[in-house]
Amino acid sequence: MTVHRTNLPTISAAGLGKRYGDRWVLRDVDLDVPAGTVLGLLGPNGAGKTTAVRILTTLLLPDEGAATVAGFDVAREPERVRARIGLAGQAATVDGLLTGRANLELVGRLYKLGERAAKARAVELLERFDLADAADRLAKTYSGGMRRRLDLAASLVASPPVLFLDEPTTGLDPHARNELWDVLRDLVAGGTTLLLTTQYLEEADRLADRIAVIDAGRVIARGTPNELKARVGGERVVVTLRDADQLAAAAAALAPHAAEPPAADARALEVTAPVRGGTTLLGVVRALDDADVAAADVRLRSATLDDAFLTLTGHAAAPVLQEAA
Repeated sequence: MTVHRTNLPTISAAGLGKRYGDRWVLRDVDLDVPAGTVLGLLGPNGAGKTTAVRILTTLLLPDEGAATVAGFDVAREPERVRARIGLAGQAATVDGLLTGRANLELVGRLYKLGERAAKARAVELLERFDLADAADRLAKTYSGGMRRRLDLAASLVASPPVLFLDEPTTGLDPHARNELWDVLRDLVAGGTTLLLTTQYLEEADRLADRIAVIDAGRVIARGTPNELKARVGGERVVVTLRDADQLAAAAAALAPHAAEPPAADARALEVTAPVRGGTTLLGVVRALDDADVAAADVRLRSATLDDAFLTLTGHAAAPVLQEAA
């Protein structure tokens, strides 16, 4: 079946703001997400991403502005909004004293699916999220990754047309993460509208049709992944070192060949910088040799979403710790 996307927004926010006392945690946020598309909401920790999601899913009231989801006002018509959305937050919210199967059946009954339909939907989702073998174990015995998958399955029980995922792959190993991406692509291909927050930038690059970057409560950039990467365009030279003590020396040697000051990553033993016009790898290698810097690797690469994030916010995205499923 071919899904025809519409330009009409399924999720819309205008001038959205939220404050606690005198501190604004969200201010003047405008968002539009057309039906059947994915918006990636990016930003550093504390930028306001989760606050925005909580307002759009009726868990918080805004202090300024307005928002609609699936055509209904989140402040004036919260029950109608809740009936049309699925939500998986940063922490799994499943009941540890119920089995995985019972958790999903309970969600189905709360959505008034009926006993038979709720049981059938639970079986389908347990298979889809590779939890069938653990279906009749108490959820409290699940690993963190399994609980995360169960929580995501619960958000899909009612086949909602709009789905909100707040850092959905936290706790998932790479295999489980890729499987979830496949599930989300299938949902969007079937017409689901998805808003996801993530600090795993490859996730946004692969899934999002458009991205909004939030910093200090405000949207500071928006566009497709390629548009954001083009804003910091050009190639990067990446120098991988043998010794972390030479990071400063490598950055100094690279600086004359860089369009911007080189950035050092001690964890990866890397120094990276946008190359200046006319710079060659041979010139960089000679500069490192002249500075007696022992490089394990020197290479050129295209700009990434991580580069765009670093340029826009002033620092790299926080690492996402993965837990074996």
